[in-house]
Amino acid sequence: MEAKEEQLEETRKEELLGARSEEPQDVEPQLQETAQQQEEAGEEAQEGSQAGDVPPSTDLSAPLQPEVQESEPGGDETEGELQTELEESPEETPEEPEIDDGRAWYVVHSYSGYENKVKKNLEHRIESMGMQDQIFQVVVPTEEEVELKDGQRRTTERRVFPGYILVQMIMNDDSWYVVRNTPGVTGFVGSGTKPIPLRPEEVEKIMKRMEAEAPRIKVSFRPGQKVRIVEGPFEDFMGTVDEINMEKGKVRVLVSFFGRETPVELDFLQVEKI
Repeated sequence: MEAKEEQLEETRKEELLGARSEEPQDVEPQLQETAQQQEEAGEEAQEGSQAGDVPPSTDLSAPLQPEVQESEPGGDETEGELQTELEESPEETPEEPEIDDGRAWYVVHSYSGYENKVKKNLEHRIESMGMQDQIFQVVVPTEEEVELKDGQRRTTERRVFPGYILVQMIMNDDSWYVVRNTPGVTGFVGSGTKPIPLRPEEVEKIMKRMEAEAPRIKVSFRPGQKVRIVEGPFEDFMGTVDEINMEKGKVRVLVSFFGRETPVELDFLQVEKI
């Protein structure tokens, strides 16, 4: 019995010694294999960094984010080129402001019917006194007017503002003296003794009126008056003026047909006052 127990005890010791001797043999190859894999992975990472490749296990978010943003289309470089192109475009280039030397348009009062004569007198004084650098233009505002009289059209030049002349000048004591003492001039238009210049929009309106291609039609009839149609399909018909449209140059006349009044729209020059 004791011999069996001793034999069992020896067998256990042998098994324990055998298990202990196998552990380092099994672990050591694994450790060596792991170390070899790590070394190979390090070499591959180093080669990848030299060639510009990044191993898949590397974190791409931090180091590569700036490079991705720089390579995206429509970035800062493209915006800079677009901005340069817009700046160089002639449509975006602001116009250079006109030189303001103080010149302006003033209204001069003169005797009615003598506007052209006063204009010539003033222009002569400007030249004789050497004021061309201070008094630039003298204008009598006029427009063409067409009038139908006795069945005939007459074109005349009509003064827009009878008794007034426009003078473009730099206002100072010398220029004021030259204009004010011109024969036929009674004074400047303004508050008190201080001349007031015209606003730019007022001058533009007057100049456009003078340069208009279509002449102004002189109307000698009024609503409610009897007129005779002198042109068109209703020639020699009599009628009554119902409405006048100055902007369109049209007049609406009520013409009697079979006892009923019918409105007919005509040009100013197609009718005349009876």
